Amino acid sequence: MRFTVGLKLKGKSDHTVVDAEDALIAALKIKTDQPEARIMYVRPSNRRGDARHPPHAPVDNKKR
Repeated sequence: MRFTVGLKLKGKSDHTVVDAEDALIAALKIKTDQPEARIMYVRPSNRRGDARHPPHAPVDNKKR
C-alpha cells in the first residue's frame, strides 16, 4: 500500500508518499530518514488528492 505522511520540518509543512505495509511503518520510515521531523498525519494515498497536490517521490529504504 501507499501512504501519504504529513510532516512538519523546520517550521514548514510537507508531505511524502511512502510504500509500506501499514501506517505505523510508513511513519517510522519517514522518522528514520528525517529524525527531526514531526509527523502530523498518515493516511492512505488517493489519486485525486495527490494529483492536486503532488507529493515528493516515494521513500524506498530497501535500496540502502
